[in-house]
Amino acid sequence: MCIVGESMESLGLVGGTFEFFHIGHRKLIETGLSHCNNLEIWIVSDNIAKKKDLRVQSWEKRCDNIKSNLSDNDNSRVTFHELVDEFGAASYHVDASTIFCTSETMHNCLKINEIRVMGNLDELEIIEVPHVFSRDGKIISSTRIRKGVIDIFGNNWFDENLFSSDIHITKDAEILLKEPFGTLFKGPESDHSIAIKKALDSIVENNSPIIGVGDVTVKSLQDVDNIANIALIDEKTKRVVWEGFSEIDQSLYDCVIECQNPPGMLTSSLFESCKIAIDNWTINRLKTLIIVDGEEDLSPLLLHLLAPMNTAILYGQPDQGVVLRITGLDSKSRCQSLINLFEKR
Repeated sequence: MCIVGESMESLGLVGGTFEFFHIGHRKLIETGLSHCNNLEIWIVSDNIAKKKDLRVQSWEKRCDNIKSNLSDNDNSRVTFHELVDEFGAASYHVDASTIFCTSETMHNCLKINEIRVMGNLDELEIIEVPHVFSRDGKIISSTRIRKGVIDIFGNNWFDENLFSSDIHITKDAEILLKEPFGTLFKGPESDHSIAIKKALDSIVENNSPIIGVGDVTVKSLQDVDNIANIALIDEKTKRVVWEGFSEIDQSLYDCVIECQNPPGMLTSSLFESCKIAIDNWTINRLKTLIIVDGEEDLSPLLLHLLAPMNTAILYGQPDQGVVLRITGLDSKSRCQSLINLFEKR
């Protein structure tokens, strides 16, 4: 085993995709640095990573996430390298002495040592680092973070018990909700498709759903032949009954759900409907239309918490255009904070 402070410099290796740098990643790297003087971090290339999932962040972004989460001292002891095949340099690295892995990648390490022996190189010492578990008792992984279930510390984004009953908006939450929450794409009131097209053109294709909130937004998406994967309508615009509601083609959706959500509230009925809609798309790629008896204005708060990363949520901005917000760690955190300001009565 390589111990810092030995007279001989020791070099360890660790590899992975390293998306959404989380506390499991941190434990893996800290273990490597505690055993070896220096550590090479081999990060899966974009070419390989995006074949598995288009939503994976770029190689540079994943490197930067690690660097920004390490101390200056730790950064001085690590180097970053691009992993372009299954084993990378580990199978022929002449200076490395140790490789660090989790149980899922142990078989790769064993294979690497077989290749090294065939090449007359010493085997690497393999150190398996135990998983870190989230609050719900499951393994913390980038996949679960990407699905929108947990944050990088293993905390669930929402407590389902919160919606065992309806919650009401408070003055504090109302004030914060007046702040812009997304990018505004401007367009004339007479032709909503102009703003919608601008917003859609800005969305990078990443295998994530597009959610339309509001009758005008949903109808405008329909008009430009880009049906929302999930749509929420309440038969109104500017809180007034809208005749254009009847032009929304419900047959374009695989599922139609009705729920109740009075103004200024987030109800268990709306929560369950949003959860079903997200699951419909995530599991079976089904399109869902939710018809709200009341108002859908506050639904993006629930949708960002429930949705997978990179979901595009669109909603109308009266007399201005359409607002687009991409679901990410930042939007989930903000929505969580806002919902925590709501209260049960």
